[in-house]
Amino acid sequence: MADNSKKNPKPNNFTWLPPGLLPYLAIILILIGIFLIPYDPPKRHEDWTINQVLEAAESGKIQSGEIQSDPRKGLNWYHISGELIPQSKEKDVRGIAFKAEGRLTDDRFNKLVSTKGVNFIEKPASTLMGDLLVSVIPFVVVIFLLYILFMKQIRMAGRGAMSFGKSRAKMLTHDREKITFADVAGCDEAKEEVQEIVEFLKDPKKFQKIGARIPKGCLMVGPPGTGKTLLAKAVAGEADVPFFSISGSDFVEMFVGVGASRVRDMFEQGRKNAPCLIFIDEIDAVGRQRGAGLGGGNDEREQTLNSLLVEMDGFDGHEGVIIIAATNRPDVLDAALLRPGRFDRQIYIDLPDLFGREEVLKVHAKKIKMDESVDLKVVARNTPGFSGADLKNLLNEGALLAARYNKSVVTMAELDEAKDKISYGRERRKLMDDEDKKITAYHEGGHALVQAVIDDGHLPIHKVTIIPRGQSLGSTMFSPTKDILNHSKHRLLNQICCAMGGRIAEEVIFAEMTSGASSDIIQATKIARHMVCDWGMSSMGPIAYGENQDHIFLGREITRNQNYSEATAQKIDAEIHSIVDSEYNRARDIIVKNRENLEKIAKALLEHETIEGKHIFEILQPGEIKSPVVHSKPVVSQPVAPQPEKEEKAEKQEQP
Repeated sequence: MADNSKKNPKPNNFTWLPPGLLPYLAIILILIGIFLIPYDPPKRHEDWTINQVLEAAESGKIQSGEIQSDPRKGLNWYHISGELIPQSKEKDVRGIAFKAEGRLTDDRFNKLVSTKGVNFIEKPASTLMGDLLVSVIPFVVVIFLLYILFMKQIRMAGRGAMSFGKSRAKMLTHDREKITFADVAGCDEAKEEVQEIVEFLKDPKKFQKIGARIPKGCLMVGPPGTGKTLLAKAVAGEADVPFFSISGSDFVEMFVGVGASRVRDMFEQGRKNAPCLIFIDEIDAVGRQRGAGLGGGNDEREQTLNSLLVEMDGFDGHEGVIIIAATNRPDVLDAALLRPGRFDRQIYIDLPDLFGREEVLKVHAKKIKMDESVDLKVVARNTPGFSGADLKNLLNEGALLAARYNKSVVTMAELDEAKDKISYGRERRKLMDDEDKKITAYHEGGHALVQAVIDDGHLPIHKVTIIPRGQSLGSTMFSPTKDILNHSKHRLLNQICCAMGGRIAEEVIFAEMTSGASSDIIQATKIARHMVCDWGMSSMGPIAYGENQDHIFLGREITRNQNYSEATAQKIDAEIHSIVDSEYNRARDIIVKNRENLEKIAKALLEHETIEGKHIFEILQPGEIKSPVVHSKPVVSQPVAPQPEKEEKAEKQEQP
């Protein structure tokens, strides 16, 4: 028969105790041992009579002693204890302890106490009440400590059990910091959409009189960092109502039914504090489509979503509670969550445009000491695609750089460096040999030369550098004159031609290919594939061939069919190759015709490391740099030790 002793371990004998009580119990036992268990040092003691004590005192044998009366046993009754003088001369030998009790007349008592050479200490008489208190108080203290500890554990256990299904929504008041629409910039259309909600929370009867029903729920959709949470707080601040904030992940637990209980409790809190605003951030964590994907659905998440749907469906819009949710993945939300009667209104908060970025910069620049020469319009024009959070981080990085350079205010130089740091990475002034510097200079010079020749003023060059940033050994940076909302064919072809400039410059000058053009090739191929498959900018016609190119969402579908034949796929590959090859030859012609200018640009990069776009055009027109070159301050003051392996060169350009 198999031994099951290892499979069935001995049960824990202390499982009946509340968790965390064992350490307190050990401390209490130690205290009991200290206060209640008597401890007498090891002594030789003898029981004497009163006469023996008197004789020992007269003969000078007693070293010390104590005498205490005991009225309970009668008049002149005393307890005597003491210790004799050791007979041996060794220091470790202790005297004999003795005890005695009996009656002493006044004469004998005075004789005993007044004996020369004997240090008798007279202790006060003990009382019944005193003895009782000495014996009872330690027990009372221990019982009181046990009661406090047990009650604390019971209350904590009860609170944890009762609050497990409670809502974790945090109620934010406007006492410390009240956020209004003045603190939100770059989304004027979204503020107009939520203005009705503010008016309803202030005066709901205005809408009830005319028979209008305010939306029960409002779904804010937009990329991360665009200010969805900030706008929701501004709505509550404008209406001056309580603001409940909770994340979608706070509903989901490992125990089925807990999330649904928290949803019900959240709506109950909202009804008690009406009028109020409930904000659910990242609602896609709990509102994903039900019953789809590998292995079916998640029972806990789906029950939570069902509870949310039921509560919103049975929710009276006139109660003065508005639900606002935020997500950047509206495509994965369940259809029942978006139908009218639940999240009635969807507000799209996009990345701010040129004027929106300027307004956002003005809001965040109020707390930073800016130089008078700082032009926020220029900063906004140089930061296309930045969200509100990115712009706030840009100003903060500029302030950090100004403090690092021991400046009292932030100038345009720090903001420009902060923008390059966020977009392309931090400067890494690593030690490169002359060969790497030369290859990088001609590579970046090829990009700059081609772009300067073919550009129509839409995407001028901002800066060219051979200082490593991020994963690249050099960068060619652009500054668009306006936000790119639409892509034309000739500008896309110009981007492919510019991307090929670095590779061709290496071939023309060194007759060698390096890995530095890897990111250029990827970018050019991606643009060409979009032109053929998605935008109909080829001889294949206005037909979309890219339906199977995007990512598959496993929560919705598992497979996806290819909507074109293999023969069509070969034509697509041929068209992509034709576009890239034609622009490659176009870039080669430009570099061969302007090789002398390429040499000048590379020489300037080797000398200054970083030159601006205006210097490129000065080389093309007058033939030399006329404007002064401003050298950036090195972030790292000490040189970095050379790396043992040669790093792979990479080129990083701005996406179209």
